[in-house]
Amino acid sequence: MIASLLAATLLAAAPAGPLTVVKSGNADVQKAANAPGATAASLATVVEKFVDFGELAKRALGDKTWATLTPAQQKEFTDTMTGLLRASYAQKAIGQAQAEVKYGKEAVQGNEATVNTTLTLKKDQIPVDYRLYRTSAKSEWRIYDVVTDEVSLVDTYKGQFRKLLGDKGFDGLLTTLKSKRAQLEKENAAQSAKGGAAAPAPAQGTGG
Repeated sequence: MIASLLAATLLAAAPAGPLTVVKSGNADVQKAANAPGATAASLATVVEKFVDFGELAKRALGDKTWATLTPAQQKEFTDTMTGLLRASYAQKAIGQAQAEVKYGKEAVQGNEATVNTTLTLKKDQIPVDYRLYRTSAKSEWRIYDVVTDEVSLVDTYKGQFRKLLGDKGFDGLLTTLKSKRAQLEKENAAQSAKGGAAAPAPAQGTGG
């Protein structure tokens, strides 16, 4: 009996699997998005419980570029991108609040995983894959990338970062990101003041 109780305790304490993380995360987002007076800011608080914006930003920048930055630059970049991603991701979540989600396969390879889903929005069916990671076998799974209709969010930002780094350097990239973040946060604040949800972002990117 003691052995059974111990096994049950260990099972209960085990981190949720990737599919469970994605399911519960989507459920929480839909609930928050459908709440009266939902805003991008209120959704962002829910989203960042299961999406690791910092990891997404780091992977989009690339290990080689990341390694050339000072700790202060790494922190400033991560903070800026986290603010930008919170705003844009939450805006998109509001736009998809009424969508129906069908869950497919969960694939796990070591500390990386992919969860396949299909999003039905009106008459459109859109494949959406979530990529997750964990730091160890005992750590929680966190989403770091969303692939919509075969377009990866990390890869999209990576391409934009590469061009901006080539044209303007790191300081220019950071300035562009700060400007985009300020623009989104201003839009969100204006919508919050009106007591309504922000309009869904047409695309997630750094802009011009």
